[in-house]
Amino acid sequence: MSKFEEKVATYETALGKVDQNGDKELLRKVTKGLGPSIYNNDSNRVACSDKTELQRVVDNFCMKKLGMTDKEKAMDAVQSVCKKYTERSKHRAVFYYLLVKELGMESHYA
Repeated sequence: MSKFEEKVATYETALGKVDQNGDKELLRKVTKGLGPSIYNNDSNRVACSDKTELQRVVDNFCMKKLGMTDKEKAMDAVQSVCKKYTERSKHRAVFYYLLVKELGMESHYA
């Protein structure tokens, strides 16, 4: 099994705790879009307690990657995902997957 497949398997397990019927294909696409950052333990996580980190998610993922224009709506979605995804150590791929679902932007990965 490749390292990428190992990561995806880990993320699928984590997603199962939050969303029993998660779209594994969408999770795979979101993971692939994160590139090499999934292999770095620091960049592989999202800290909901760090306001700077959350702003970075809004700026770099929601605004740049997804092409959103409403920062307030993006931050509301990030806060909502923080409430749903209660694991202490939040995988970035799973967090972004949940964020895409929250925003209804699955078509971005079609």
